[in-house]
Amino acid sequence: MEGMQNSVRSGTTMAVVSMLCVQLGLAASVTLIDRIGAEGAGWLRLVWAGAILLVVVRPRPSAFTRQAFGMAVALGVVTGGIVLLFMAAVARIPLGTASAIEFLGPLGVAVATGRGGRRVVWPLLAAIGVVLLTHPWSGAVNWAGVLFAVAAAGCWGSYILLTQRVGDEVVGVQGLAVSMPVAALVATIVAGPSTIGRMTPELWLIGVGLAILLPVVPFVLEMKALQRLTTSAFGTLMALEPGLAMVIGLLILHQIPGPASLLGSVLVVIAGIGAARAGARGGEVVVEPVSGEHPVEGEALSGTRSPAG
Repeated sequence: MEGMQNSVRSGTTMAVVSMLCVQLGLAASVTLIDRIGAEGAGWLRLVWAGAILLVVVRPRPSAFTRQAFGMAVALGVVTGGIVLLFMAAVARIPLGTASAIEFLGPLGVAVATGRGGRRVVWPLLAAIGVVLLTHPWSGAVNWAGVLFAVAAAGCWGSYILLTQRVGDEVVGVQGLAVSMPVAALVATIVAGPSTIGRMTPELWLIGVGLAILLPVVPFVLEMKALQRLTTSAFGTLMALEPGLAMVIGLLILHQIPGPASLLGSVLVVIAGIGAARAGARGGEVVVEPVSGEHPVEGEALSGTRSPAG
């Protein structure tokens, strides 16, 4: 029992540290937008993350079936979409608001796969929260930023479903070592031509640090956390992220939320916690890894965390 409690505590710590890394990485990325644009900031992170994972993990062709490799490639395309769309959103609306809207993606997946009649309450609660966050009645809504965040939410939902499939078929982080370079290629096609000419040695070095902070370290921590936590526990922790994003936005980016935004963020967090508790996959069991391999259940839900944030 004591060993299980220690495992839960360590898994919780890893998940929380992962969320902090994600939000700090996003806040740092925002500071690059003036220099290389929103898409450029996302491209720089993805290029370095793809290179690091490709060199460190060195994915083996034998680890993939043809179908699994195709899904890993599709996952990379979606990952690139999340990052580019989310960075375009935070260039136009506050970080906390963008994170809360983006969280509608995993919330939707949790509701769709959840059980019980009460699951319909969570989308309604989240919708109220998003309205309070964007306060459209003021007439000052940046609808482009909101739409970019909504598109990122759609990509995040697809990302979760694809990651579940890839995680069920591919051991360890082999799938991630394929999907992330593909995401970097997608970002290069979209943002590379307008960004590469603006790069300096200083920006390349900053990019290494950002890629390690987000997404390399968070993905590794979350993979380890999912070996120790049930999916509902992990999903509940992730539901706290919109609130954490608002705090980071306040402390680092000096984005001061109003009372309506604070209430909206709380409602989104509550909706996320409720949906996560109802949306865990069936037969939820925490299995200890054997010979360094990740259990199927933990691997399958590594995608409950967005690479964008």
